[in-house]
Order: sequence, then structure tokens, then C-alpha cells
Amino acid sequence: MTFFFLVIGLEARREFDMGELRDRRRVAVPLAAGIGGLVVPVAIFLAVNAGRPSAHGWGAAMSTDTAFALGMLALVGPKSADRLRTYLLTFAVVDDFTTIVIIALVYSGHINVPALLAGLVALAAVYVARTIGLRQAVLYAGLGLAAWIAFFKSGVDPVVSGMVIGLLTPAYPAARSDLEQATARVRRFREQPTAELARAASISLSESISPNGRMQEIFHPWASYVIVPLFALANAGLVISAEFLAHAFASPITIGILLGYVVGKPIGTTGGAWLVTTISRGRIRPPAGWASVTGAGTIAGIGVTVSLLVSSLAFRGEQLAEAKAGVLAAAIVAAALTWAVFRVTNLLPKQLRLRALLGTEAGIIDLAAPVDAGRDHQRGPKKAPVTVVEYGDFECPYCGRAEPAIRELLADFGDVRYVWRHLPLTDVHPHAQLAAEAAEAAAGQGAFWEMHDTLLSHQDALRPGDLIGYATDLGLDTERFAKDLRTHAYAARVAEDVDTADLGSVSGTPTFFINGQRHHGAYDIDSLSAAVRTARAVAAITS
Repeated sequence: MTFFFLVIGLEARREFDMGELRDRRRVAVPLAAGIGGLVVPVAIFLAVNAGRPSAHGWGAAMSTDTAFALGMLALVGPKSADRLRTYLLTFAVVDDFTTIVIIALVYSGHINVPALLAGLVALAAVYVARTIGLRQAVLYAGLGLAAWIAFFKSGVDPVVSGMVIGLLTPAYPAARSDLEQATARVRRFREQPTAELARAASISLSESISPNGRMQEIFHPWASYVIVPLFALANAGLVISAEFLAHAFASPITIGILLGYVVGKPIGTTGGAWLVTTISRGRIRPPAGWASVTGAGTIAGIGVTVSLLVSSLAFRGEQLAEAKAGVLAAAIVAAALTWAVFRVTNLLPKQLRLRALLGTEAGIIDLAAPVDAGRDHQRGPKKAPVTVVEYGDFECPYCGRAEPAIRELLADFGDVRYVWRHLPLTDVHPHAQLAAEAAEAAAGQGAFWEMHDTLLSHQDALRPGDLIGYATDLGLDTERFAKDLRTHAYAARVAEDVDTADLGSVSGTPTFFINGQRHHGAYDIDSLSAAVRTARAVAAITS
């Protein structure tokens, strides 16, 4: 479970560094939703168990199992649920972090203060090592193990160490300088394949990715496909019989947990989001529509893994069996309620349905330099509701593969504007810079797109003679074109695009932005079309 909470901490830190929560103003909604989703279920459990010894198990009725909830949402939720998933993840982080604190303060045994201080010192050492830029994995593994042992000895549940280390692990996009260094080392290995150069290339490739990304790649599959299912199977064992069910569903423990999750979670999370929206007079709103906010609240009633963990700490014997029955029943009912919420939403008229699912809050703009109609090269209507910006490299084979998808996209959607910006990756594509300058030289004669299409269809022939031949075929002033190439007349224009890429942390090609937001999915026609449809819907309801 320490590794499970480590992954939760990593995901939370990624949201703070690269996701929706990097705009700190947006923290208010998931914070309020998370707190509401804790307080209301606990209040319901305490009301049902008032005056009984079982009231001390209130912690079993409050925490969402983020992994199970996201997995079930994929089955019963809408197809285009990026905003919904992000919203659920952000408030579930508050939920999980608070649960960790409660486990440490309420459900831990006798506290050994010296051991607790040792654990805190180990975590502080992790923070210091991150701050000064130390990258040795062995160091962090050692400090993490030391923290885990210290918390275990202290009587505080050691899962705390996993969450904190995850939150201390930064996330950031790969820097182009790091990628260029990695490419250089791979090239040296290609020329001289020795064990030493292989190790250097491997280290350089790995270190070009943020520590957060590397750790998620390692631990996320284990947490999702091994740790969580095994924990649930090991702790959810019940002997089901009519007599047990009749007894359990008359028990205040089972009823308190069931009502806390099924009723308290949606009321608490939705109420918290509504409260922030009302107090801010609409200036701060959820990143999704109210149907999605409600659906996120109902699916948050799945608390399997974390709730079973707290139940095992709070109850024993028959009471533990009753708690398990409540947790599992709540998960089933929560999934059914979520299905019902989105089933009803699908019955709404299209425009109302889109508003209910997507909301009216504009997403964070990732594109560092806005599209300039007087400078950028554009295809499609200038006042289109959707603008697709591609940072590309004429020698990049992936840009060549994306080109047919872009053409099909523009043919299918008559209201999409497409913008090309240069990002020649000169460390891997030696002819890309001159090809970009050739496109700009053609633009100087009013033939940018003709040259653009020609270059992408002849990616293996981009030498100066080839470029001049293409200019001749297009009917350009060849002498002027050749002079522009020879004097690098348009190198500064290409460099301007590269600078905007660096400002936006664009390190590879092709990189797409759709209405200013970075497209993280594939760039086949189906993926791009789905992203464009979502962007068009959002533009329609936010304009």
C-alpha cells in the first residue's frame, strides 16, 4: 500500500506541476470538493452510529479509491471524459492525503516519538536532495526505506512515507537540451558500441525524463494491476450467506458506510464545488460541467482499497465483516448511480448535454505564443472556432506520417484553422533547418503551402540542389530563392518559431496544440478528430 500511495502522490504532483492545478486559482474547487467529500460522509456515519462503540470507525466511510474509481468511470462514464477524469483525480488527491493524515493521527498505535522524528528527518533529507539536484536513485531508495522503517517503528502507518515522497517528486516536460545531449550520446554509441557508451546513453535517455515520469512508469503498472487487486482480494474476503447479509444490512456499521459513500460523497463533493462557485460569483468554477461534477461525486463512492485499509485498522471480527459488506455494497451502488447520471445526461438536447458534461470554464492555455494572423502560416478559415497548431520538422518522419491525417481533418471539418510552426531538430535531422528556411523563402514569393507539401512528400531529398529543384517546379524565381538559401535570409524567421517552442516547453515533433491546449494523445485521424470535436463543443458553450 505504500507504493499505491506513492503513485497517488506522483499523480498529484504532476497535476500541480503540469496539469490543471498549475493555475493555483483552480485549487479552490477540488480542495472544497475534497473536504466536502470527507466531512459529509463522516457526518452521516457518525449520525447512524451515534452513541455506539462503532462510531470510532468513522474513517472507513470517507476515502475514495482513486484507481478503482477511475477504472470504473472508464466503463460507465462518457466516452470523452478527459475533463471529468482530471477533476476526479484532483479532488481525490485531497481525499487521499487527508486520509493518510487521519490514519497517522487516529488509527496508529502508541507513538514512538524518536522513531517518528527519524522518519520525518528521512523525508526532509529527500526534500533537500531534490532541491539541490541530486539524481542518484540509490540515495532516494535508501532514504525512502529508512523513512518507511522509522514510521513503522513509530506506530504511524508507514504508507505516509509513500504519499509524501510522491508529492516531493517533480514533474516537467523533457527539455530540448537534454534530448539533444541524449541523441549525441546515442550517436557516439552507434559509432563505437562499447558497454561504457551504452551505459552513458542509457543514463542520458532516462534523465531527460522528469523523476516523476520515470517513477510513474515503474510503479503505476504494479500499483494498478498487482498491488490494488491483491490487496482488495486479500482483505475483502467475506462468507456470503442470507443470514450474514440480513444481519449486516441491519448493522449501523454497514448502513453508515453505505450511506456515507452513496449519499455523502456526491452531496459533499458537489456541494463543495457549488459553494466555491457561488462565493466567487462564478469567477472560479469546476473544470467540468455539473453533470460531470455530479458523476464524479457518485463514482467517488467507490472506496474499496483505502476503506478496507482503514476498516482493518478500526474494526475486528464481526464488525470488520460488516464494514467490508458496506464498502463492497457502496462500490456496486456507486457504479450504478454513476451510470444512471450519465444515462440521464445523454437524454438532454445536444447543446445542453455538452454544457452539462464539459462546463463553461476555459482550459489552461499551453501555447506560449498566440496565433498571429499576420505572421503565422495558416490553412482554413481565419475566424474558425478551432485552431490546430503544429510544431513540425520537414525531415521528421512522424511529421510526414501526420500530414495525411491533417489533410483529412481539414477536409472533414470545414471550420478548423491549421497553423504550421517550425521546430527543426538539427541534432537528428541535418537538413531540417535549411528545409525550414526554404519554406520561408517560398513564402516570400507567396508559395509557402506549396513548398510545405512538397517538402513533406520528399523528406528523403532535402539537400540544397533538391530544394532549388522544387522551387523551379513550383515556378518560383529560382535565382532569388537560391540567394535566400545561400544567405540564410529567413533563418531569423525560423528561429522565432523555435523560440516560441522553447517558451512552451515543446521538445519534439510533431507537437500539436488545439485551441491553445497541448494535445497529449496520438495524432492519427481518429484521435485528432475527437480532440477537435471536443474543442469545438467547448468553444461553442464558452463563447
